[in-house]
Amino acid sequence: QVQLVESGGGLVQPGGSLRLSCAASGISFIQYVARWYRQPPGKLRELVATMTSGGHRNYADSVKGRFTIARDNAKNTMVLQMNSLKPEDTAVYYCNTYFNAYDDYWSQGTQVTVSS
Repeated sequence: QVQLVESGGGLVQPGGSLRLSCAASGISFIQYVARWYRQPPGKLRELVATMTSGGHRNYADSVKGRFTIARDNAKNTMVLQMNSLKPEDTAVYYCNTYFNAYDDYWSQGTQVTVSS
């Protein structure tokens, strides 16, 4: 059984930081692309950051320079370090592991709220 268990969301003031973590089980994590998505209130889900097992990273323009994705293939974990948070970063955040259309797994989601 594949599970992605996410933690680390919460309420933070503008300019603050949060670190999201995601632990994967039931898959050979190293074979999967690691991704973080978010869904702001009333909007569609959007891709935030991607990291291949080889270490190549990509970010949405809106988070470049503020967010960092990392993964530990030995521990089957991935993280999203979020700095300089803005109110528009408020969303439900999801971790995702992708191999192909049939091997595409999601976490339960965690709320991140940026507000004073």
